[in-house]
Amino acid sequence: MSLETMRPNPTWDAASYEEAVDTLEAHNDELVYKIWGGDWCKDCRALLPDFGAALEAAEVPDDRIEEVNVDEDKQGPGVEAYDIEYIPTIVVETDDGEEIVRFVEEEDVPPAVWLADQLENELA
Repeated sequence: MSLETMRPNPTWDAASYEEAVDTLEAHNDELVYKIWGGDWCKDCRALLPDFGAALEAAEVPDDRIEEVNVDEDKQGPGVEAYDIEYIPTIVVETDDGEEIVRFVEEEDVPPAVWLADQLENELA
């Protein structure tokens, strides 16, 4: 059940986001990214291709990325358990399932940058 919108944006420039990529890469074997979205959602279509490209640039293994496709009523696996209200929502967890940070819909900066900043604060 993967999201088309997570397909990496081929024009995304990793060099422009070097700090974010470096942070994501530094933890690429210890964190799990759970992404709720919908290919029908304009915010997902705007934000997730660049996030997919950032994860690819950071060499985050596919088995550490879980994509959950929700329907237009925002229903799907894990929605209730994770209290998903808006999409895209990206939850970053440890292997033990402990939530470290959560990106919800629209912050002031792209998901990769926002999550990298939060991870730096949480894991420093």
